[in-house]
Amino acid sequence: MNLNNLPKIKTKSAKRVGRGQGSGKGKTAGRGTKGQKAREKISITHPHFEGGQRPIFKRLPYKRGKDNPKISKKPLVINLAALNILPNGQTVNLETLVKFGIVQKDDAQNFGVKILGDGDLKIPLIISLPISKSAGKKIEKAGGKVILEKQISNTQNK
Repeated sequence: MNLNNLPKIKTKSAKRVGRGQGSGKGKTAGRGTKGQKAREKISITHPHFEGGQRPIFKRLPYKRGKDNPKISKKPLVINLAALNILPNGQTVNLETLVKFGIVQKDDAQNFGVKILGDGDLKIPLIISLPISKSAGKKIEKAGGKVILEKQISNTQNK
């Protein structure tokens, strides 16, 4: 093995500053003396820095309440027309929707699913998910039934 056949190593160790005068980066740690750039905290090149005035995110109020996506997660919406690919008499729940590729498993578990009445249902199904009133009428009209009685009205989701 020769030295010219060794693999190239491209990693470089981090610069260690403020470790004594003998290191060459002691005392002021390569920042010069005094001034705004020598200090700690937020630098003037930081995207949130506004020249010393009160930052925008501190001037605005906290966003609280049901419209805040961090607090209130709205369910995934599925229209009745998407359920026509299921077989007759199928029980519709989260596992069924994931199995037939209508929703993704992680999203369904995080947000939940609600069935809305857009489109027509051509097959009888047994629904065990939250539904809207119009979806309930169309499901019963197609010969299906709703097991889960918790109907979420449209006014609660807005």
